[in-house]
Amino acid sequence: MNIAFIIDPIERLDPGHDTSIALMEAAQEKGHQVWITEAPFLSVVGGKAYGLLRRVELTPVSLVDGHWVADERWYEVDEVELRPLEEMDVVFIRTDPPVTVPYLYATYILDYIDPAKTRVINSPKGIRAANEKMYALQFAEAIPETIVSQNKAVIRETVERWGSAVLKPLGGKAGEGILFLQAGDRNLNSMVEISTRQGQEPVMIQTYLPAAKEGDKRIILLNGDPIGAVNRIPTGSEFRGNMAVGGRVAQVDITDREMDICRQLAPTLQRDGLYFVGIDIIGGYLTEVNVTSPTGVREIDRLNNVRLGHQVMDWLAQP
Repeated sequence: MNIAFIIDPIERLDPGHDTSIALMEAAQEKGHQVWITEAPFLSVVGGKAYGLLRRVELTPVSLVDGHWVADERWYEVDEVELRPLEEMDVVFIRTDPPVTVPYLYATYILDYIDPAKTRVINSPKGIRAANEKMYALQFAEAIPETIVSQNKAVIRETVERWGSAVLKPLGGKAGEGILFLQAGDRNLNSMVEISTRQGQEPVMIQTYLPAAKEGDKRIILLNGDPIGAVNRIPTGSEFRGNMAVGGRVAQVDITDREMDICRQLAPTLQRDGLYFVGIDIIGGYLTEVNVTSPTGVREIDRLNNVRLGHQVMDWLAQP
């Protein structure tokens, strides 16, 4: 197959951490041609989506003393070609959030790929429909107590009632902007004002889950089925477990409760064309559904001696 990845600039990616590189390596190892482009390099010409594509050859990372090690020159790219994206068998949208207006425009361009010729993962319409915080709200039995509001009085009353809470910007990523709120904190009003931009933008408020100290579990779903998990554990004085803010990763199993949550999500994810997804679970509660560029594959592979990327490629190759 010809598989294109819409990514951030490749020179900025970490081959020992980024899931996009793990998927690209897996595609190459399975004999597929791997191409890359970026969201600003997409166009619509004659009613078809085009991209400035470059074929890439990767030198796969090696596992040395429990760590992924990459060559200094770990990729080589060919010259740029302007090609219709429907010449690809698969297009992966792997641009990192936040989902800005230019990001949304890129998904509109991708709507002009002929779905009869090319599979797009994840669906542009699905990505637009699935804010990574808000999407979880439809699974009421799976999530903790949650409100979404930009009203300071509503948020304050909720925090006072719960005692403690976590505030999340709706467009955040990698733990950015997440705050721990506590009843009686003299800074509470100021934190809410800053986070809501003086009441202009809603934020998510979730009851604080003490189990967060034991880790924030990332589960990777492929076509609704869980294929791997990793636990991200806060370190030092940091209450967030995200890898981007220094969370320690550890091997972990998927519990019966978590399997049940995956079963609750699967039909909706499949309906919305969200086939490669990372969900976050704390203490048996779903907290986020990550659909833009979910990560964690490198860590799962390293800790469990598996290759999730190969499973993804095998699934794509099915008739």
